[in-house]
Amino acid sequence: MAKRSAPEVNAGSMADIAFLLLIFFLVTTTIEVDSGINSKLPPDIPPPDVKIKQKNIFTVELNKDNQMLVEDELMEIKDLQAAAIKFIDNGGGENPTGEKCTYCGGERLDDSSDHPEKAIVSITHSRATDYETFITVYDQLVGAYSILRDKLAQKLYNRSFKEMEATYNDSKSPEFKTDKLKDKIDNIKKKYPRIISKAEPK
Repeated sequence: MAKRSAPEVNAGSMADIAFLLLIFFLVTTTIEVDSGINSKLPPDIPPPDVKIKQKNIFTVELNKDNQMLVEDELMEIKDLQAAAIKFIDNGGGENPTGEKCTYCGGERLDDSSDHPEKAIVSITHSRATDYETFITVYDQLVGAYSILRDKLAQKLYNRSFKEMEATYNDSKSPEFKTDKLKDKIDNIKKKYPRIISKAEPK
């Protein structure tokens, strides 16, 4: 009796199938990216010898127990943003070129910041401070500037500052990277420059 040959499996296209699956997974897989603080490092230029009045510095200190001292007084994180806005927008004096703040909505107190262009927010922390606490505090301070910029943008241009920035960076927008919109955004940033000083941990 003749010996039967075993049926063979055609494996010629297996390499093609494996290659297509590899491409599919490479295209559809999302890679998690660590997010951090969106902050630019200052240029490597020695700072000018400028005397800063203490009243123009808003001090925020975090200790090892994650407690927060604002201007040497204990404060809850939920109250920080309002306190920062009050300080930045005080408008009690003049800017570096001698102009008074015509757009400030503060109380113009003598013992608070002279002008938003002179207001400095200084944040210091202990090496034992939780990273999450530091980020929350920093976010509240950044949020204070965002609120002030939005308020001024609405007053000057009847638009939200966030919407202006989003429109400027949207390639589908008719105002994408236009000089006119950039000038408006730069004007708001100039009037409320975000000056947050992060000191070395103690």
